[in-house]
Amino acid sequence: MKHAFIILLLVAFSSCSGNKSNNHPIDPKATHKIKPEILAEGLENPWSMAFLPDGRIIIAERPGRLRIFQDGKLLPEPIQGLPRIWQHGQGGLLDVVLHPSYAQNGWIYLAYSTNEGNVGNTAIGRGKLLGNQLTDFEEIFRGDPLTPLQFHFGCRIVFDGDDTIYFPIGDRGVMDNAQRLDNHNGKVMRLHADGSIPADNPFVGVEGAKPEIWTYGHRNIQGMQLHPVTGQLWTHEYGPRGGDEINIEEKGANYGWPKATFGINYNGTIISNDTSLPGMVDPIHYWVPSIAPCGMTFVTSDIYPNWKNNLLVGALAGMHIQRLVFDGNKVVHHEKLLEGFARFRDVRQGPDGYLYALTEGPGLFFRLRPE
Repeated sequence: MKHAFIILLLVAFSSCSGNKSNNHPIDPKATHKIKPEILAEGLENPWSMAFLPDGRIIIAERPGRLRIFQDGKLLPEPIQGLPRIWQHGQGGLLDVVLHPSYAQNGWIYLAYSTNEGNVGNTAIGRGKLLGNQLTDFEEIFRGDPLTPLQFHFGCRIVFDGDDTIYFPIGDRGVMDNAQRLDNHNGKVMRLHADGSIPADNPFVGVEGAKPEIWTYGHRNIQGMQLHPVTGQLWTHEYGPRGGDEINIEEKGANYGWPKATFGINYNGTIISNDTSLPGMVDPIHYWVPSIAPCGMTFVTSDIYPNWKNNLLVGALAGMHIQRLVFDGNKVVHHEKLLEGFARFRDVRQGPDGYLYALTEGPGLFFRLRPE
């Protein structure tokens, strides 16, 4: 108890020092031994989770199902009333997020791929949960152009306050899409919560540009969160063979893909000789070789005091959760958690302060408990 009290005093002193850029623990290597507490098994490619105020948890499976975890078990019957979901290559049901004022308005937001015949793209929609039925569903955005390609749908949804959402779409397998402003692919979009376009978006009124675009030059973002201290929008994205990135999204900025990248083609050929170019924003961190990042969360919970404001990133190829400690925007330490356990699709902090994760192969939902 004496040692714990000293640690709490040191943490409190650090947080009151006024140095917000130094947001890592006093010892960046200080960690927690954790063990996975399995809550549900048998999920099919789970991608995302959302925590309802009544304690239930919604889990999105990429083939197009929303499942309910309630009273310690996964209910067998999926939620009914979902929109048409195109399970096509890497597409499907990709995110489920509650409106920040869900208790008042009941809106649940979905990111999913949808189609018209043999072409489609990523869409954003919202509905309300009544019993086991999603009602009043409306699609508020659909990416343009529609394409038959199976690649790089994104997608995560992040709210900034009650009225603004951000979400990405990947380049859909056509690299040059990311540098062109006449399409939504390879971009981060910003909308009002009802789907309308904010007047201060950077490309509103720009001839030939899609007004929903917030940033561009991305390959395939599958992790997105607001930083708990700065409020900045952080993302991570897949590189090709190497070159996964962490970026901080700045209004109207170009993040370089495919003109600047640390990755190469899967066959070993060069995509670009440049890793940085004037007028383009460099990543604050990158991985070579690739870890195939999917899902991310910042830790703010007192249950893991050594990890306060650390970033956790799920890894598919690396089969682990990566913990990254930052001093400002610079990584000063990283470690692999649960290495070899499974392919991680999502990691989130729940309202109870515990960290939760989803994996595929096997399809598991579990809580990370400090030993």
